[in-house]
Amino acid sequence: MILFPAIDLKEGRCVRLMQGHMDKATVYGTDPVQVALRWEAAGAQWLHVVDLDGAFAKTPKNRDVVARIVQAVKIPVQLGGGIRSEETAAAYLDLGVRRVILGTAATRDPAIVERVCGRFPGRVALGIDARNGLVAVEGWTETTDLQAVSFARRFEGLPLAALIYTDIHRDGMQSGVNIEATAELCRAVTIPVIASGGVAGWKDIEALLPLVPLGLEGVITGRALYTGALDLEEALRRLRERERRGNPRAGSQEA
Repeated sequence: MILFPAIDLKEGRCVRLMQGHMDKATVYGTDPVQVALRWEAAGAQWLHVVDLDGAFAKTPKNRDVVARIVQAVKIPVQLGGGIRSEETAAAYLDLGVRRVILGTAATRDPAIVERVCGRFPGRVALGIDARNGLVAVEGWTETTDLQAVSFARRFEGLPLAALIYTDIHRDGMQSGVNIEATAELCRAVTIPVIASGGVAGWKDIEALLPLVPLGLEGVITGRALYTGALDLEEALRRLRERERRGNPRAGSQEA
């Protein structure tokens, strides 16, 4: 299972929100590039970067910071926030971002997922952010009537890299991952799933491991890393140990 350290960008700084509220932001670094290098040095295999300003403005707002992060690290970066057009997605991929995340754009125009996947197979993730099982959009300010699982099934058969499932009520709260909803999504689709929202520590990572055989690729964690509740190096070490022991719960993905 892959652990994705999250770097959320607001006004050029690294922050974490509580349940997506921009007025509840905690600043964890004024230099996101140094934060990215920190997680890379700790052993991270991927970085999960979100342009929070872009998500609310509906257009990229931290492009320069994203470019500096991509240039500074050797590990791949997946990026979401403000990607509302095929052109924006293509520009970020040309910039060096390994994987772009389509969220709101996919609900407004589902065909955009097909178009971008057609041009960049395996380099697009679908972001499904849910509140009480319903898809939320526009920086989580609007809740649609789309059921998360039904929405995900619409995109079966496309060369998507992953589905990123976030439980909004748990995001930034360190209240525990929504195991049941994540498992339901894993069982419903054949696309790899990445869990997000609510990681409080190692026990949450451990609780997700049984979902790896169902199609769980990894988990995104933010606040727990920044507060020290989860030690990235230690978590990666534990996952590697499980692999070496051949623990079937740990699956076969690299950690």
